[in-house]
Amino acid sequence: MYFASRMQAGRMLAAQLVKKYRYEDCTVIALNDGGVVVGAQIAMQLHSVLMMLASEEINLPREIEAIGAIAQDGSFTFNHAYSQGEIEELMGEYFGFVEQEKLSRIQDLQHLIGAGGVIKKNLIKGHNVILVTDGLKSGFTLDIAYDYLKPVAIKKLIVATPLASVPAVDHMHILADDIYCLSVLENYMDTDHYYDKQDIPEHKKIIETIEKIILNWK
Repeated sequence: MYFASRMQAGRMLAAQLVKKYRYEDCTVIALNDGGVVVGAQIAMQLHSVLMMLASEEINLPREIEAIGAIAQDGSFTFNHAYSQGEIEELMGEYFGFVEQEKLSRIQDLQHLIGAGGVIKKNLIKGHNVILVTDGLKSGFTLDIAYDYLKPVAIKKLIVATPLASVPAVDHMHILADDIYCLSVLENYMDTDHYYDKQDIPEHKKIIETIEKIILNWK
């Protein structure tokens, strides 16, 4: 399935979500910049706040898959593409390297999100949290969000995405209470491939969208 734009995909997801969650306490959390474009359409219809969970992957020398990722609060999630034994072996060899990369990535994230992009966990407690992205090739991003939200007593965890691979959907069923996915793909290509218009603005505009979402409630 292809979409004219991320905004169009967001409106399609919003039309499904509003039937069930219009009068519920919801918080939309985007998992990337593209997720903000999609999630803004949902937040406007649900009259909810919009936040962004920024994260950075940490890659090891000579390894194709990232060993893990660090979120904006410093929480670290290992990539379960590796077995526990592989993680222990790699961390034994690269522990110092990984710790240095964590410090560097945290500084990058703080610069990237600024004050307007910080998730306020007190606004999430007791809410239905809707995780939104513009496409999921794997479940790794969901693991990062799940670990980040573990300490918070949320009501339900909902995943909304226009596109997802079969393995990502399988992972959604493990972690989420409710799932909204418009297209499941067996051979997932680059996310941009599925959008005719590349409508992700510069990051400054992304932060403005988050900060001003209440002004655009419909």
